[in-house]
Amino acid sequence: LEREFNLSLIITAPSVQYRILTTAGEVLDIDNPSKMPTPDRIEQMEEPYVHSSIYVPTEFMTAIYKLAQEKRGVHKSLEYIGKRVHIRFDFPLAEIVIEFYDKLKSISKGYASFDYEFAEFQPSDLVKLDILLNGDPVDALSIIVHRDKAYERGKALVEKLRGVIPRQMFEVAIQAAIGSRVIARETVKAMGKNVTAKCYGGDITRKRKLLERQKEGKKRMKQVGRVEVPQEAFLSVLKS
Repeated sequence: LEREFNLSLIITAPSVQYRILTTAGEVLDIDNPSKMPTPDRIEQMEEPYVHSSIYVPTEFMTAIYKLAQEKRGVHKSLEYIGKRVHIRFDFPLAEIVIEFYDKLKSISKGYASFDYEFAEFQPSDLVKLDILLNGDPVDALSIIVHRDKAYERGKALVEKLRGVIPRQMFEVAIQAAIGSRVIARETVKAMGKNVTAKCYGGDITRKRKLLERQKEGKKRMKQVGRVEVPQEAFLSVLKS
């Protein structure tokens, strides 16, 4: 769409609504990490759970149970139906809205079917995972995640961001943090030369082309503090 129709696109991650009981007795429903109160104001956090049904050939049972464990699934029942099984799990909604169905189809070679319905909100140990660039938080990259998965998600995010954030004229520190505690870090080393460094003499046409190409690239970037963050950095959050 961008290439063929020159459209500006807005891509967002699927959102899950969380419920927060504050120390003041308020009940807040939030779907954006930026709206999350500070930890000292949170008495309890709850996340939505779903009842799910998976029908799959028996030969894929082991892989299904492994995937369910990775996604914090709670096993409820198992029923054999000929050469197939019907497995019921309760899942946190946040664990199945991104990539779960694709992984399920992949490990079952397309034979698994999946259905779910909302069950209830349940208390959960959730934290806000912030991404900082040179010490400045980037709200668009923040996520709410279970504490047990915070390090894994944080490490994966900073590694992906290191690969998509272009080198600057200065070193860029990419950090994943919970509150003031940094749990993962990567660094983008400083750039050593500019785009016209190899243009010797007075070849102004070539210099102009290089500068125009650099200018076009910057149109696809968002300015966050002193660090240029490309669109691919925000997409990496969706795929993490």
